[in-house]
Amino acid sequence: MTKFNAMNRRTFMRGGSAFLAAPAILSASRASAQSSKFTIGFVNPATGPLAGFGESDQYIMDAAKAAMAGIENNGSPVEIEIIYKDTQSNSNRAAEVAVELIERDGANLIVASGAPDTANPVADQCELNEIPCVTTVAPWQPYFFGRNGNPAEGFEFSYHFFWGLEDVIANFLNLWDDSGVSSKNVGGLFPNDADGNAWGDPELGLPKPLAARGYNVIDPGRYQVMNNDFSSQIAAFKEAGCEIVTGNQIPPDFATFWSQAAQQNFNPKVVTIGKALLFPSVIESLGERGDGLTTEIWWTPSHPFASSLTGETAKQLADGYTAASGRPWTQPIGFVHALFEIAADVAKRSEALDDPYANTAALAATNLDTIVGNIAWNGGAKNPVKNVVRTPLVAGQWQLDSGAPELVVTNNAEAPNIPVGGEMKLIG
Repeated sequence: MTKFNAMNRRTFMRGGSAFLAAPAILSASRASAQSSKFTIGFVNPATGPLAGFGESDQYIMDAAKAAMAGIENNGSPVEIEIIYKDTQSNSNRAAEVAVELIERDGANLIVASGAPDTANPVADQCELNEIPCVTTVAPWQPYFFGRNGNPAEGFEFSYHFFWGLEDVIANFLNLWDDSGVSSKNVGGLFPNDADGNAWGDPELGLPKPLAARGYNVIDPGRYQVMNNDFSSQIAAFKEAGCEIVTGNQIPPDFATFWSQAAQQNFNPKVVTIGKALLFPSVIESLGERGDGLTTEIWWTPSHPFASSLTGETAKQLADGYTAASGRPWTQPIGFVHALFEIAADVAKRSEALDDPYANTAALAATNLDTIVGNIAWNGGAKNPVKNVVRTPLVAGQWQLDSGAPELVVTNNAEAPNIPVGGEMKLIG
């Protein structure tokens, strides 16, 4: 659909009941004429400091493309095309490639992952250009409020599934309560980006709920991403007697902080960092200093879910990636795979594959059991706002007892159906 036609359609149809009734009126006449091709645009960081989020992308895309061969819409076979765009870990480029997918490549649906740095600019471009979009791997508050979302209205074309700050805070608190540390002062490392500003926000982020459980956040202020000197933060944490450090960092920033902490004789007993500690490659790069670091856990091979697309269990999906790549499984594998489960489901159910409004309606009506759990934007308990589904979250620790980094679930209080794999230990 060209921009001109989309504008005319929007002007004609947005009149309350006319918009709602249009898909039913048009579906019968379009069923035989609709496109037999469905193009999925996929945006994720394959290079740059966020490249860990895209490590498994090629494997997931190849498997998804094979699994989607032969799917049908309205009784007709659908040719699936997947077009991949690397953001190079740059938000501006994420927006640019989203526009390329819409205007040059004719994407019928865009999926994206890789933190708010990717999800937000891609979703914004899809909303602006009236193309359906589904994103993941970004806490829902930085995604929704970082895009100036209004809970009373929500968005029209962009949908999201992942956990929220309420989930990660609950899991972090459970970890710290388990640890038995005496000091309740918690050092906060919050960068000046969408994630950091949300995590450090006095009302919406960590400080308020931590205070309610007796913890006090020592927040030295925002720092610029790719910072090379954390001396002021370390000094503040030492002065306050912090035994716990938390925050949300990219891997290079955490590596710098953790190295300088050792040099300056700052030795916290618990370090729980979002984003930076997700990947085994990061823990490997830290050597022995990676042992005992803690983080949120979104997905593991032991999660009790299966793919609607391939039928694989979480363990089978993870094992397949390891066998093909020779690399350990990573948490984004499940969520990137789920993006394509949802895309395939939309391609099967849409009233007209060449109509962005019909595709958006199909996306909004999703109710699908995926490799990361059930995804449904139906106003249920897991929908904090119209466009968001919260997924289950647990917490755990990187342990090097076997030599190689192993991410062990040590607390499942927030999602008891996900099994615990071991006990938490203090650093040092």
